[in-house]
Amino acid sequence: MTASEIRFDARTRLQGLWATLVPIWFIYLLIMMGAHSIFGLKESFFGTLISLVIGGPMLMGITRIFLKIYNKEPFELGQLFDGFKEFSRVFTAYLLMCLYILLWALLLIVPGIIAALGYSMTFFIMADHPEMPASEALRNSKDMMMGHKSELFWLLLSFIGWAILATIPFGIGWLWLESYILASMTIFYHKVKGHREETVTYQPVKEETIEVKDENL
Repeated sequence: MTASEIRFDARTRLQGLWATLVPIWFIYLLIMMGAHSIFGLKESFFGTLISLVIGGPMLMGITRIFLKIYNKEPFELGQLFDGFKEFSRVFTAYLLMCLYILLWALLLIVPGIIAALGYSMTFFIMADHPEMPASEALRNSKDMMMGHKSELFWLLLSFIGWAILATIPFGIGWLWLESYILASMTIFYHKVKGHREETVTYQPVKEETIEVKDENL
């Protein structure tokens, strides 16, 4: 699927759901912005710490909602907070992901972007596999994205025009654009997941030829 095909599929799946998803993003962004602004300091230590604590679980809740949308299943606003039910696993994954991306970004911006793309499927994998540990989900995401990072990069870059338009009216447009982007990423995840499963599952089996020697001949 091309980027335009993925975006078209995302718009199709979001029909009738745009307005329903706005409150979810509004609550998420409001809480995250409030965490960063705690004590009146936009980038305070406590604000960053709180955003790390709540960011992972809320991102997991949103990811589960969009997986339900992909599967055409019903969802509720309260599922935004479902990630807190598995706090330890989700927090660990979010913390490690942020740490790895930060460390690569300290070298140069490009390695940081590559790392972010590599770990971008982590929460999708964790949502599909509730029993999977955080470190394994990160490793699986990295393996899954091998050979696909550039595809995701161009897909995300294709939203740049929409991002500019969404920012103009005081950033209000992002309440709709976030759904468009994440729905597209969910479709991309299933595309890459299917490709990986096909590659792993249908490996040709080599037949071994057993040569029997008769010493009496």
